[in-house]
Amino acid sequence: MIILGVDPGLANTGWGVVETVNQRYRPVSFGVIRTDATHSLPERIHAIASELGKLAKMYRVEAVSIEDIFFAQNISSSISVAKVIGAVTHEMTNLGLDVQYFSPLQIKMAITGIGRADKNQVQQMVALLLKMDKIPKPDHAADALADCITYAVMNSTMQKIGGIKR
Repeated sequence: MIILGVDPGLANTGWGVVETVNQRYRPVSFGVIRTDATHSLPERIHAIASELGKLAKMYRVEAVSIEDIFFAQNISSSISVAKVIGAVTHEMTNLGLDVQYFSPLQIKMAITGIGRADKNQVQQMVALLLKMDKIPKPDHAADALADCITYAVMNSTMQKIGGIKR
């Protein structure tokens, strides 16, 4: 299965593509989509969703994992991120892809087994699970790769307990 992971943000949206076969993970590609603050909010949101749509087609993605908003310290930025998530969801569902959302806690648990793991611990495990020599950079891309692995872990767990296959 080829999974697109998304770490949503208005200024920087991390993305990663991971191929999974029998609970083995292979990094395909990753990066960050940056938007210019001088552009309007709709233009920025559209650019992010459109670029992710192109990436999904290019890598023949089968599923999408998006980090969900968990806690809003800055309500204004949280609203913008929610708009990005909505636009990306729309774009991916138009492509016929399964989209799942995971909280930061779910991602930390899937990657490290520890719900209170810090960012560095998660990124070190991402590098280890993907057999990478070093932590992927920038951080938003590493987080998106963690989203991919989380989808694979959750999908595998659901299959093992007889749940619905995602």
